[in-house]
Amino acid sequence: MPEQRIVPNLWFDSQAEEAAQYYIDVFGSGRVTGVVRYPDGAPGQEGAVMAVEFEAGGMRFVGINGGPMSTFSEAVSFQIDCADQAEVDRFWDRFIADGGEGGQCGWLKDKYGLSWQVQPVGMTELFADPDPARAQRAVQAMLGMQKLDMAALRAAADGVPVG
Repeated sequence: MPEQRIVPNLWFDSQAEEAAQYYIDVFGSGRVTGVVRYPDGAPGQEGAVMAVEFEAGGMRFVGINGGPMSTFSEAVSFQIDCADQAEVDRFWDRFIADGGEGGQCGWLKDKYGLSWQVQPVGMTELFADPDPARAQRAVQAMLGMQKLDMAALRAAADGVPVG
């Protein structure tokens, strides 16, 4: 894996190790690369997992078991650029089936509360179409969706009613 200088650190109450395996499973690739345990005299229980370093979906992360005082919010999210509708469906359905919650416009929260944007490749170009009417129709269609449907977005851009 090429060097990644910026490594997202994800704060969990006590599920960092479980979450690392979950993300590895969801993305179908990755591995746990290190586990650090609380030493004697640290704020956590001696021997309990303090942090987990892992790779998932080609990216490095650190999961920290820091306690319940900090939680995820929509202010930070991870975007997944999906090659096709099948990939959109797979990620969306997997995150939702495991206790996540769908939101508007391709956004969702996984079972840990972390926000994701699951979007098809080509969507941004559709919204930046040189014909403002096409772009507006595509954006309006997106605003009515939870899980994004690229065929429906293209149809809406072309003036074909969605639904």
